[in-house]
Amino acid sequence: MSHPHPVIAGFHPDPSICRVGDDYYLACSSFEYFPGVPVFHSRDLVRWTQIGNALDRPSQLRLTTGTHSSGGVYAPTLRHHDGRFWLAVTVVGGGGTLLFTASDRAGPWSDPIPLPGIQSIDPDLAWDEEGTCWCTVAGIAQVRIDPRTGQTLGEPYEIWSGTPGALAPEAPHLYRIGEHWYLVIAEWGTERGHGVSIARGPAPDGPFEPCPANPILTHRSTGHPVQNIGHADLVQAPDGSWWMVFLGVRPGGGTPGWHVLGRETFLAPVTWEDGWPVVGEIVSGSPPGPFLDDFDLAELQACWISVRSRPADLCTTKERAGWLTLRAGGASLDEPDVTFLGRRAQHVRWRARTLIDAAQGRGGLAVRLSTVLASLDGCSLSTEVAGGFTGRVIGMYAATGAVHFDWFDYEVTP
Repeated sequence: MSHPHPVIAGFHPDPSICRVGDDYYLACSSFEYFPGVPVFHSRDLVRWTQIGNALDRPSQLRLTTGTHSSGGVYAPTLRHHDGRFWLAVTVVGGGGTLLFTASDRAGPWSDPIPLPGIQSIDPDLAWDEEGTCWCTVAGIAQVRIDPRTGQTLGEPYEIWSGTPGALAPEAPHLYRIGEHWYLVIAEWGTERGHGVSIARGPAPDGPFEPCPANPILTHRSTGHPVQNIGHADLVQAPDGSWWMVFLGVRPGGGTPGWHVLGRETFLAPVTWEDGWPVVGEIVSGSPPGPFLDDFDLAELQACWISVRSRPADLCTTKERAGWLTLRAGGASLDEPDVTFLGRRAQHVRWRARTLIDAAQGRGGLAVRLSTVLASLDGCSLSTEVAGGFTGRVIGMYAATGAVHFDWFDYEVTP
């Protein structure tokens, strides 16, 4: 069996996609990391470039020390409507459901519009022909909203309970395709049993009839090298073809297998039979290459993330030209005073190096996955052991004083 590669490797779960002309845009969950919600651009659905992070200011996202690992920003929905980009997320552990807008693909994104009437996760946005905005959430419940004020127009109510006996109906996305409204959801939790189901109805609020072939996408009870697949979003290409992005993991080792990179973004083609989508085989992306940052730019590259916050006085490339300076005081590794800056690991085997000037403090390299800084067996830094929803993040830290880093090098090893 072939081993397809994700189109966006590493910890990039819950993909949501939209198309504007010939351009595709995709956003992912970011959980307890700041800046939040990485945003990507592509022209072919296979090769993606990160163009920024939607939530890159404290006024948009405040994650306190009470935001536990794998809390924070869940399941964005990214849409383009009426000449603007719209982004809905839920901040678990503080913040609730929030809505952001932007006129430009790379931002800046607005400060948040709270949606206090939305009490669940995985908010979806869809507009009907009259311009009414429908917000559908895990449950599966729905309510009309005014997206410019955040006001809910009525009370949320359940519109579909999913497959009988299935657990955790979540990740809804609603679309008008032809004469039907289609409702895509994920079921059975984001573990080995994960899958995608679909229903359709005559209106945004149904009534919905389930697809007789549900689940339309799952790898449960198979030996496929990509598992835990679900949380899907549909997009139509300019040539009329349809595609689905979804999350999955690549477990390794013996039973039950371990995955260490978190949930990644995969792609598959979609055809239609009797008015229902049929999902094809995964299209393999190109493995990402090595990464080198000399810290010569005034601003950090978009791939760098910190835990919960990134105070400018604790993390900067402006204090010492050509160097990254980290100052202790961030408490960002669940350890007092530790300041951490990392990037998502995108390969199972890799090597990271950096040149450090620690004359004024103590620091070095660290690997993080919902754990404190420690030396652990590799399986301990897998999701099956450590728990949570994220993947390995490799980077630099300062535990005391100020630590300077001249460069960071990430290589793929055999």
